Amino acid sequence: MADFIQDLADKLARDTLEASKELDDPFFYDQVSKMIGASSTTLQEAFLTSIRIRQAEARGRRFMEQALAAKKAGAALPLAPPDPDTGGH
Repeated sequence: MADFIQDLADKLARDTLEASKELDDPFFYDQVSKMIGASSTTLQEAFLTSIRIRQAEARGRRFMEQALAAKKAGAALPLAPPDPDTGGH
C-alpha cells in the first residue's frame, strides 16, 4: 500500500508542478495539498514530500548547470547558499 500511495502522490506532484507553471502560480501546490488533506493526511504528506524533493532536485540541477556554464565561460563558479545552522557551507 505504501508504494501505491507514494506513486499516486508523486504523479500528482509532477502534474501539479506542471500546472503551477501553466497557471503562473508557484504555490499552487498549497491549494492542492489542502484539497488532499481534507480527505487523506497520509496522501497529503506523501504529496508534499514529493513536491519538496522535486523542487530541491530542480534547484540543484540549475545550480549545477550554472556552475558548468561559468566554468566554460571562465567565470567564477556560483556559491551554494550558506548553511543556516553554521553560517558556512
